[in-house]
This record gives sequence, structure tokens and C-alpha cells, in this order.
Amino acid sequence: MAIQRMDNVLIVVDDLDAVISFFVELGMELEGKGPIEGPWVESVIGIEDVRQDIAMLRIPDGPGKIELAKFHTPKAITPEPSIAPANTLGIRRVMFAVDDIDDVVARLRAHGAELVGELAQYEDMYRLCYVRGPEGIVVGLAQQLS
Repeated sequence: MAIQRMDNVLIVVDDLDAVISFFVELGMELEGKGPIEGPWVESVIGIEDVRQDIAMLRIPDGPGKIELAKFHTPKAITPEPSIAPANTLGIRRVMFAVDDIDDVVARLRAHGAELVGELAQYEDMYRLCYVRGPEGIVVGLAQQLS
């Protein structure tokens, strides 16, 4: 048996609407949003008394999705440090290929995003950067040049 595809990545957030706006500005489409609770979700995630809102965003004409979850009960646990450096264990970023990196960075800055380091060029092949958005979410952006 082989893996068919990577379906989605889950990001737990506090301000669901702000994070949705950030990813929509990036170019993703909101596929759906709604409440999730009950025994079936509790059995899947291994947490009792779960009440959450989720949103699913997708890449237009692509296979990738991001699922956002805002937990009402039990409350989400805040990790330390809140703004983790790139060498912290765990998932540090999600990377997207974009057509115009300067345009994307400018649009995301309007949503409070800031560069983590610098927008840099790798040889004559890519321009790359990391952007920190709402709630410290780090998004990598890559524009292929050649």
C-alpha cells in the first residue's frame, strides 16, 4: 500500500477569523467553516468534552489544504515560547510556491504579517522568505525564477 496524497495540515488557533483572512489573502479559498463536537470527534482526537469550530481552506486548483481549529472546550494549550525560532522541535512552517513573492508579502503585511528574516535569493533559481502571520504562524514563500 502507498500513500495517496497528503490531505491537510491542522493548525490550532485562537482567532479563527483573523487566520482565515490571512490564508485567504495568501490565495487560499475557504472551503467551509462550522462547529464540530460530539463523541465521534472525541474518539478520533482522544480528548473528552470537545467543542470546536473548524475551517478548511484549499489551494485553488491544487491538492493542498489547511484545516484551522478553534477549541472552545477544552481550551487550547499555549506552547512556550510563543514565537519559536526555526530550530525549535515540531512543525515550524508551511511552504507555498507563489508567482510574485513581492506582491504576496505586501498583501500579507496588510494583515499584520512580518518577515521572519529577509527576502533572499538562492542562486538564479528561487526567491524565498518566511513570513510570521497571526498567532505566530510561519509561512514560507518561494518564487521560482528559472
